[in-house]
Amino acid sequence: MTASCARRGAPLCRPESHFSSWCSVGILLGALVLPLPVSPSDACGDPPRYQSMKLKGVAQPPYSPGATIEYECRLGYKLKRPPLPTSAICQANNTWTPLQEACTRKLCPHPVEPVNGAVQHVNETLEFGSQVHYVCNEGYNLIGTKILYCELDGENVNWSDNPPLCEVMRCRPPPKIQNGKYSITDQEDFRYGEVVTYSCDPANGPDEYSLVGESKLVCSGNDVWSSKPPECKVVKCKYPVLENGRIVSGFGSKFYYKAMVVFECVPGFYLSGNNTIVCGANSTWEPAIPKCIKGHPGTTDESQPPEDVAPLGGGIIAVIVIVTLVGAGIVAAGLFKFLHTRKKRKAEVSATYSTYQRRD
Repeated sequence: MTASCARRGAPLCRPESHFSSWCSVGILLGALVLPLPVSPSDACGDPPRYQSMKLKGVAQPPYSPGATIEYECRLGYKLKRPPLPTSAICQANNTWTPLQEACTRKLCPHPVEPVNGAVQHVNETLEFGSQVHYVCNEGYNLIGTKILYCELDGENVNWSDNPPLCEVMRCRPPPKIQNGKYSITDQEDFRYGEVVTYSCDPANGPDEYSLVGESKLVCSGNDVWSSKPPECKVVKCKYPVLENGRIVSGFGSKFYYKAMVVFECVPGFYLSGNNTIVCGANSTWEPAIPKCIKGHPGTTDESQPPEDVAPLGGGIIAVIVIVTLVGAGIVAAGLFKFLHTRKKRKAEVSATYSTYQRRD
């Protein structure tokens, strides 16, 4: 038995007997080897998605039962320890074998603690996606980025920026004042919390200079001092004279800034006002010098009108006038009624008397 192949354009094989030729056998075997198409109803759906894992390679649906897919960690994640399964199989019921999240977030390195500052762990973790906040101690400025994020750095994770620095706050020299100076005059700047003390120069004349204001200034940082600079000037109050009184404390011939004097009255007089006065910055006594009034507290001298009687207001006077008029009206109405009743009774008595006379 022989078989011959046809020329170009003729049928592929031509059997010359009732038995199959070798060519027919080859065609049959090829048909058996070729895979049959998979019906959509007999396949698994798209591979499930996971937060920490992604499909390795490219998806090639449809997936027939028995097909296997492999997962790998997403960027920023790493395999858990101990490892969990990362491959899924298309089952006979057209579902994938379930998987747990097999990857966990990578950790950023521990952030560097700044000198004179601290790191605040906002998320209580250093995992990929977390953030840390930097703060400086009082008196220090933060130089750099305050908030850093744990983010991707190639295949690994790292902080989004370099850690900041904490730099001490500074002040430029405080203002100079006339007739005075402050300590430490040779410095170009002052650190936070540093103190300068002002003092007045010796006086050129008979009266000394008084320092009015705060003598000590503190650098509050960023070129801000705790208060305005003081003044050096002559502050001199007049000799305090209290008629019918005397000084009991603070004797002197000159009374400069903040000089204090205490008074009392002579017998038979009492003190009206504050018994203690102080020489103020404007060369005036604060409060005003008191007065000694004759008599005792609660009484007044008949020869002098009382000083503390306040004049009546217009509203009070109006009320008094109205009350007086109303009272007068009531009295007049009562008096009229009384007289009218009395006159009526007299008329009745007179009529009765006349009747009696006619009967007689």
